Amino acid sequence: MMRLALLAALVSAAAGFSTFTPRNLVATKNGSNLSMKIYDWKRRTADESALHEEEFTLGNLRPAPGARRRKNRKGRGIAAGQGATCGFGMRGQKSRSGRPTRPGFEGGQQPLYRRLPKFVGRPTGPGHEKEVFNLIKLDDLNGAAEGSTVNFDSLLESSAVTKSKHDIHKVVVGREDFTAKGVTVQAHGFTKAARDAIEGSGGKCELLSKTTNAVLEA
Repeated sequence: MMRLALLAALVSAAAGFSTFTPRNLVATKNGSNLSMKIYDWKRRTADESALHEEEFTLGNLRPAPGARRRKNRKGRGIAAGQGATCGFGMRGQKSRSGRPTRPGFEGGQQPLYRRLPKFVGRPTGPGHEKEVFNLIKLDDLNGAAEGSTVNFDSLLESSAVTKSKHDIHKVVVGREDFTAKGVTVQAHGFTKAARDAIEGSGGKCELLSKTTNAVLEA
């Protein structure tokens, strides 16, 4: 009897497995009828049904779900994840109270704010507002005719000076004596000694604009 009951149970189980068909294996003619909406993980619990129907005012403004996190409570036990040493470790300069180093400190090596002024072409650091002039020496004007007007372009045409990478020019005292008489010198800057030498020989100094090269004052 026991054998017969066991055999009957096995037969019924085999019949049940043979008739079982998983629901997800049933093929449909129109393809899958499942629809799935992909949510942002921060907004899974957000109700977006009336998102475009609500008018935002100062009274109903609120942050998006997940945008504001809870305060990280340090030193409140190991269960909080930041207990005991609060994530600062047990030893070392950075575990002590107070700020361990000043802003910009790089452990003793030359910090960035002290390296930048030394870089070529970097207008930073003390005196970076200083303008760089091309220097025209007074002895370069000795070949000018009396009563003529002299500037950098005329000196370049007469080969008295060479090309310059700077667009603004300043007249300075040279090594040799200034012998030109009654010349009008146009430049973007003059030293006091150069101006006195030109005006002392009957000449005139005309200051030019650094942007338009127009004569500003005589």
